Amino acid sequence: MIFFRIFKESFYFALHALAVNKLRTILSLLGVTIGIFTIITVFTVVDSLESSIREGISELGSNVIYIQKMPWGAEGGEYKWWKYFQRPEPAYRELQLLQKRVGSASAMAFAFDIRATLKYSGNSVDNTIVIPASHEYYDIWPYDFQDGRYFSELESKSGAPIAVIGSDIAEGLFGYQNAVGKEIKVLGRKVKVIGVFEKQGKSLVGANVDETMLIPMNFARTLMNVNNQENAFIMAAARPGVEMSAMKDELRGVMRSIRRLKPKADDNFALNEISVISNGLDMMFKIIGGAGAVIGGFSILVGGFGIANIMFVSVRERTNQIGIQKSLGAKNYFILLQFLLESVVLCLVGGTIGLLAVFLLVSLLGGSINFSLALTFGNIIWGLGISVVIGVISGFVPARVASRLNPIDAIRSGQ
Repeated sequence: MIFFRIFKESFYFALHALAVNKLRTILSLLGVTIGIFTIITVFTVVDSLESSIREGISELGSNVIYIQKMPWGAEGGEYKWWKYFQRPEPAYRELQLLQKRVGSASAMAFAFDIRATLKYSGNSVDNTIVIPASHEYYDIWPYDFQDGRYFSELESKSGAPIAVIGSDIAEGLFGYQNAVGKEIKVLGRKVKVIGVFEKQGKSLVGANVDETMLIPMNFARTLMNVNNQENAFIMAAARPGVEMSAMKDELRGVMRSIRRLKPKADDNFALNEISVISNGLDMMFKIIGGAGAVIGGFSILVGGFGIANIMFVSVRERTNQIGIQKSLGAKNYFILLQFLLESVVLCLVGGTIGLLAVFLLVSLLGGSINFSLALTFGNIIWGLGISVVIGVISGFVPARVASRLNPIDAIRSGQ
């Protein structure tokens, strides 16, 4: 009950300070407001960006290993691009050999991407991502469909001239018409649309599904040499219960055998998995968050001095009142808590204003960027928690000075 009574009085005195000395208090609170705004804005942007990137990465599959020419991360602290550049690209014939010899994978697929212009009845979509893929591609990346379906196994094996397209392509070529059943011209050949992917939205990682066309690998073989394509990759999804390390070891051994590498020769391929990207992201976002915290910390430090100044002025203005309270039996801790809580309330006011500014910024920018921006409950707690800490630190010395005043001298000072 004593604590709540002190808190009530401290809250009253804080509001009184705001009301009586508006300009002085606002200027002093500005530092805390700017500091909280800076730190929480950085945390919000970093958290939202990280969430969007990790969501995009998760679509690559946590149980999938990618056999590619180039590794996703540096080996031994250095990215030896000149060495990786000389490696051969994965080939479709290698997928066929891997499928026969690798037992730890539940599904394996081969794919690559090229750029092409799609045409339909006077309409065209330029620079479209066209992905020739083996039939098992959908087993590893099972996208939802807005209309139609995926290739049947017979269609994939026979190399039927068919395609599945993204929603942006369907809208660009057909408008509001149903795309399924219509024929598109690509690479000089006509293909029949049998499906439209459900709209995914822009991704910060990987290909944009909405702007992608998928065609069967065996159909692509009638148009080009699929064994020597840039950006080619082989995907392998682990069977349930099989550890990624075990499948990775098996894939490495089989790939070395297929490419007839000598025992002491280095791998001329890369086995990439999501953990490589995730580990790099952890470090990157820690650095960005730390840099933002340091920048905001300086603003909060300035704001803390401003709050301390207010509290010293408040102690001087209420010295006579402190003397009367102590002469009536008020303990030192009562006086200390009174001023300490007043400092915390003032910082909470500044912090709350900063959080409201972040919320307004998020609301204004939310629809103009490529990822979802949101002020999370966790960051709100962080903002309020930092405000409380600054209030305690800034108000402790003035509160201690007030609590140690001699009651007789304090009363005389007001006369």
